[in-house]
Amino acid sequence: MADNSKNLARKIIAQNRKARFNYTIEDTIECGVVLEGTEVKSVKAGTISFADSFAVIENGEVWVQNFHISEYSYSSVFNHNPDRKKKLLLHKDEIKRLQRKVDEKGYTLVPLEFYLKNGRVKLALGVCKGKKQFDKRADIRDRDINREIAREFKNRQQE
Repeated sequence: MADNSKNLARKIIAQNRKARFNYTIEDTIECGVVLEGTEVKSVKAGTISFADSFAVIENGEVWVQNFHISEYSYSSVFNHNPDRKKKLLLHKDEIKRLQRKVDEKGYTLVPLEFYLKNGRVKLALGVCKGKKQFDKRADIRDRDINREIAREFKNRQQE
């Protein structure tokens, strides 16, 4: 019963579909994000862009770069810098585990989705490995086959 209430308190703000196409996701981890006041309001309004964003580990801290949060339209002159790098909140042991994974060849940290959980902005960070071109083509082919099967099944149900 408690698990359902946690899932109900989660509202997805944005998903990175491009990351799921370009990378194979090995592992995901939930992170908090350090934001300023106007940034929180802009994120809740959904005015974010993170298609090309990635995370780096510097001095034992995880930072998201290329994550754009538009300025809050109802704010005064004291608005935030839209392109500043944002710090992610993780435990030290989680950061060490991520560091070991990223040190392996080909792995990178990519934000997969932003969501609100109990009123706080959270980020699902994926440990990803880049796909080759033939892997992407195979995914497209599988998706098309599944769509055809679903269409056939629907047509047979209607007859």
